[in-house]
Amino acid sequence: MSTIGEDETTPKAEDPKPPRIPKKLRPLMWTLTVLSVCCLGAVISIVQLLSDQSNGDDGNVVLAGCGSNVVVDPNSEFPKIGPYSSEQIKNAAIIIATGQDLEIPARGWIIAVATAMQESRLTNLGHLGDQNDHDSLGLFQQRPSSGWGTPEQVTDPVYASTKFYDKLKTIDNWESLPLTVAAQRVQISAFPDAYAKHEPLATEIVNTLTGGGGRVSAVDTELGSCAQPGELSASGWMAPVQAPIWSGFQTAERPNHNGVDLGAELGTPVYAASSGTVITAECNASLNGSPYSCEVAGSPEVAGCGWYVNILHAGDYLTRYCHFKTAPSVKEGDVVQAGQIIGYVGSSGRSSGPHLHFETHLNGDRSSAGAVDPVAFMNQMGAPLG
Repeated sequence: MSTIGEDETTPKAEDPKPPRIPKKLRPLMWTLTVLSVCCLGAVISIVQLLSDQSNGDDGNVVLAGCGSNVVVDPNSEFPKIGPYSSEQIKNAAIIIATGQDLEIPARGWIIAVATAMQESRLTNLGHLGDQNDHDSLGLFQQRPSSGWGTPEQVTDPVYASTKFYDKLKTIDNWESLPLTVAAQRVQISAFPDAYAKHEPLATEIVNTLTGGGGRVSAVDTELGSCAQPGELSASGWMAPVQAPIWSGFQTAERPNHNGVDLGAELGTPVYAASSGTVITAECNASLNGSPYSCEVAGSPEVAGCGWYVNILHAGDYLTRYCHFKTAPSVKEGDVVQAGQIIGYVGSSGRSSGPHLHFETHLNGDRSSAGAVDPVAFMNQMGAPLG
């Protein structure tokens, strides 16, 4: 399944962060940013990556960037994004701008936008009578009876966003928690797992309105510098190991190679690339049609992934990790968070030496039909490989 190929060049470090834009210039700069992002198509979606690959492109796209220090101006005109109207996106812009003014890390903007998508569909809810959930109001369905503020206050989007962020900041290590966990600890919802499904589109909204803010480090309060290998990005992704790329995705020499080989040393910890649920954790190896042990080093003659793990993430993204040294540290059904150790680099299964074979798939499709280039995919998630 995997053999060692030629090394790839490690991505160049980003330039230092640019200075913060003065407030009096922000409306003009925001208008220019919207024009460049929305009208010139600077933000490249995962769907576009697939289209590029199907047309023969290698998928190694150049990113639009990792944002700028232009503070989002809620008084601007906004595009329709996904099912959300310009007015709904304006509410998302208020949430983001409030986070910027409060110097909340960009990861918090994505959490807040995803939460409002679940609670109100980015609509500032007034009194809905019997249709309302108790006395829940505003973008986050905050309840005056639970101490969030008066009805007038919680229906003010800036106030509501500020209260959300204030509560988020009280949660230890919230930046590294799965989005649905962080959101639930703020909201205490009757549907604690409902937030996760909104994470991909919330990330797209933040990326569109900030020029790629989801690709900075999860703990960065300013934009401009991309997350580096080994860091968790604001979109909630990180590289599974820090190692050079030895063999690429579906190359001319290996057209059936549906992932990349990362040349990490034997015993190197392998981390979950994002939060999700383990759907496979087992040995997959055979020789001449008979089962083959994953407790010993494999070879190019052995078939299979060796000890391996599949994780299903929000947005029906799937990641695969192959050739562990020993049985995975997780089991089927486990819920993991980004950066959690799931195993150790080895050479089990079809392998000619220690490395991690890493795959990314769309639509929860475990087959080769669902596989996309991990380099392009992880770049879009702000978690560069190599």
